Amino acid sequence: MTTPDIEAGHKKAIISYITIFGTIYSYYMNSEKPSNFASFHIRQALGLWLTFFVLGYVIGNFDSWYATLGFYLFFCVLFIFGFANAVGKKAVAVPLIGNLYQKLFANLGS
Repeated sequence: MTTPDIEAGHKKAIISYITIFGTIYSYYMNSEKPSNFASFHIRQALGLWLTFFVLGYVIGNFDSWYATLGFYLFFCVLFIFGFANAVGKKAVAVPLIGNLYQKLFANLGS
């Protein structure tokens, strides 16, 4: 990714990690003037949010504070990692599942 592309998509990449609505908003902002950097982070954030909701529903059925705490801690670390990379203008996939998100949502964005 080139520096002008990163600069153009920097704000959209950051917004994409701020709730699922931020991801949707960034997606529509990026469709007007596409940026590969923003598309990368939109795919990462969308994958994280969808996984969060699906696994959150499953974990919610367990009656265990340990499972719930581990779940929230796991996703908090992943979201912070992704957000920090967006702020730091780096296109690095989140550990464990980031590359899967890039493949699953490859048709999303530019």
